[in-house]
Amino acid sequence: MSVSPNQPEISVVIPIYNEQAGLAALFARLYPALDALGARYEIVFVNDGSRDNSVSILAEQFRKRPDVTRVVLFNGNYGQHMAILAGFEAARGDIMVTLDADLQNPPEEIGNLVAKMREGYDYVGSIRRKRQDVAWRTYASKAMNRLRERITNIKITDQGNMLRAYGRNIVDLMNQCAEVNTFVPALAYRFARNPTEIVVEHEERAAGESKYSLYSLIRLNFDLVTGFSLVPLQFYSMMGMLMSLISGLLVAVLVVRRLFLGAEAEGVFTLFAITFFFMGVILFGIGLLGEYVGRIFQQVRARPRYVVQTILQQKDESQPAPPPGVEKRTVGRHHD
Repeated sequence: MSVSPNQPEISVVIPIYNEQAGLAALFARLYPALDALGARYEIVFVNDGSRDNSVSILAEQFRKRPDVTRVVLFNGNYGQHMAILAGFEAARGDIMVTLDADLQNPPEEIGNLVAKMREGYDYVGSIRRKRQDVAWRTYASKAMNRLRERITNIKITDQGNMLRAYGRNIVDLMNQCAEVNTFVPALAYRFARNPTEIVVEHEERAAGESKYSLYSLIRLNFDLVTGFSLVPLQFYSMMGMLMSLISGLLVAVLVVRRLFLGAEAEGVFTLFAITFFFMGVILFGIGLLGEYVGRIFQQVRARPRYVVQTILQQKDESQPAPPPGVEKRTVGRHHD
């Protein structure tokens, strides 16, 4: 297969969702940081259904730097990880770097990840040196990290940090997956043969507001746990057997008391409390089972994970054809 002379070594994939306030600052730091590396690179912005002026700002940036800029436009909002996977499918580099648009991860750190990849690693995660998040987010994230690692055996020290680097082999394997819901860093960790992590700086958000709420963090970890482990179902099965045994013993004790001591009103509220506890556990188990059934339901529908409306990119005849089911339009350099 022939390789284009303009084939980049580094592809930086950046999901965009309502980031108009911070894009100018991102451009001002990102392009100089990559130019300083002295390597061929491309930046793939994936607009995840933004409702502000992010699309027009990205289009203008494409017109300024069409040689290294590509813009993937979704027809709706599909989520950060779907945007990253779409960026991976469009990207052409041997080293893929993911970056958030909020500048909490300095673009100047990309060079450190690339240097580590060149040492022979196929996956480089990052750990924030000093997190600049509010306290509840820091503690909640650390607690969920510990719980997730125990359940899934996926060792990601700082799962909330999107600044990561992936080898082409890892990205190709992820592109072959057809999971409707997934967590990109965890999926990459499963495929990696030689993963590592480095410490990076962390800054306050440059502009705009965080897209993650407490509910979003909980929802993300539910998806992560149910997508990579059966431990919750196995734990609940064992707990159900234990509770059945305890319940049987309790019934036997009550029957013996009724036969030898007669009926009594004392302890009724204790029985109510025990009953309500069992009901709560049962309802939690049904909800947990529903998480897995819901994933199966989404998967068997076989709907596209996302729909690409168009791709803004400089014309290159050597580029591969778009994947099936994805609408793609290539444009040359132009001015409106």
